[in-house]
Amino acid sequence: MDANAYQKQAMATLNPALDKKDVLINGVSGLCGESGEAIDIVKKHLAQGHPLDAGRLAKELGDVAWYLAETATAIGYSLGDILEMNLDKLQKRYPEGFTVEHSLHRQED
Repeated sequence: MDANAYQKQAMATLNPALDKKDVLINGVSGLCGESGEAIDIVKKHLAQGHPLDAGRLAKELGDVAWYLAETATAIGYSLGDILEMNLDKLQKRYPEGFTVEHSLHRQED
């Protein structure tokens, strides 16, 4: 699925009662919360002997995507633009692909 199409469809489920500031805080708060749920699944797998529940983790990643789309919407960006900006940043940081050397001695953006 195209990122911008996802954003458009996902934002059809956005609470229309929220103002721009509330959409922003809900988005970043949701990113934190859903990321916490994702790491909890991995923690239980790695530290507590649970089998990795990849299906549940995938659903939590979907929730992360929804809140990413909401946050992008709140600041006036498309997901496509954000993803392109990230790839541009990574290409500048690791032009030949990731290396430990580039990671240890990279210049800040």
